[in-house]
Amino acid sequence: MEQRPIGSTGVWVSSLCLGAMMFGEWGTKDHNESIRIIHRALDAGVTFVDTADVYSQGESEVIVGKALAGGQRDDVVLASKSFMPMSENLNHRGSSRRWIVREVEDSLRRLDTDWIDLYQVHRWDPETEVDETLGALSDLVHAGKIRYLGHSTFPASAIVEAQWTAQRRGRERFVTEQPPYSILTRAIENDVLPTCARYGMGVLSYSPLSGGWLSGRYRKDSDVEGPMSIARQRLANRFDLSLPENQRKLDAADALGRLADEAGISLVELAIAFVLRHPAITSAIIGPRTMEHLDSQLTAADVQLSDEVLDRIDEIVPPGVTLNPADNGWVSPALEPAARRR
Repeated sequence: MEQRPIGSTGVWVSSLCLGAMMFGEWGTKDHNESIRIIHRALDAGVTFVDTADVYSQGESEVIVGKALAGGQRDDVVLASKSFMPMSENLNHRGSSRRWIVREVEDSLRRLDTDWIDLYQVHRWDPETEVDETLGALSDLVHAGKIRYLGHSTFPASAIVEAQWTAQRRGRERFVTEQPPYSILTRAIENDVLPTCARYGMGVLSYSPLSGGWLSGRYRKDSDVEGPMSIARQRLANRFDLSLPENQRKLDAADALGRLADEAGISLVELAIAFVLRHPAITSAIIGPRTMEHLDSQLTAADVQLSDEVLDRIDEIVPPGVTLNPADNGWVSPALEPAARRR
C-alpha cells in the first residue's frame, strides 16, 4: 500500500488509515473479531490506526491495545483523540489542561502503550483559549507521552489561529487536521484543505463513504429503511430520508452508483479513490464493522480515477458543496440566533 508523509513531520503512513470507531459496543462487540479485522488491515499494508476515548466509552482503545500487543505496536502509527463528553461531569470533556492530561493517561492505560504517536483534539472549543490546550499538549510531548499534536473538524480560522499561537508562544504546533470528506461532503475544499496545505499539515479525512451513503446500499431501487446502528442513531439528522437534504444525498448516491458501474468499479472504490486523489489528503480513514466491509474498502487504495470520471463526479456534486450541512461535523456558533441578533 502507498505510504505518504504526514505533512512535514518526516513520518510516513499508509494512504488508508484504519478507523476504530466501530470496534466495541457501537459496532462489533466481539473483541476477538475486531482484533482479526485489525490484523487483516495490518497484513494488507495499513500502518496507521485512529481511535478516540469516546468510541464505545474507551472500549475501542482497549481493543486496539489488545490487537497491537505482542510486537505490533512499533510498526503502527497510533492516533487517538479526546474532547467529547465521557460523563455528565462538565470537567470530563473539552480541551482544558486538566482534562487533556487526565485523558492522555487514561488512553495510554487503555491502549496498553507508553506513547501515542498522534494525539488529537476531537473538536474545536471556542470557549477554551487555544494556548491552554497547546500548553498542555506541548508538555505531554516533552514528557514523551505523545509524539505529535493534531485536531479534528477545525474551521480554517481556528487552524490559522492555532498555528500563529504556537509560533508566538513557542508551543508545539498542530501537524494534522481530521475533517469529514467525501463526494457528498466537499465543503472543506473551499478553505480547510488549502489552509492545511499552506501550513504543511497532514490531513487524515474521515467518513469517505459518508456514513454508508456511498457503500452501495443507498440506491433509489433499494429498501434502505431498517434499524440503525447505535452510532447512526446518534446522527439521525444525517440519515432521515424524510429530510430534503438527505433525499438529495440519495439522488447523488444513485447517480454515483451508476457512474461506478460504468467505470467498472464498486461505488466504495469510487468514493475512497476520490478522496485519495486530492493532493492535500494524506490518508483516508476507513471504519469497517466487519471483515467483509474491510475487504471491500482495501481494494480502493489501488484504484486510479481518470480525469473524465472526476469531471463526472463534479457534475453530480459540485466542488466545495456539502449536500447536507449536518455532515460537515461542525456548525459555527456565529450562526446561532443569539450571535446574529443585537
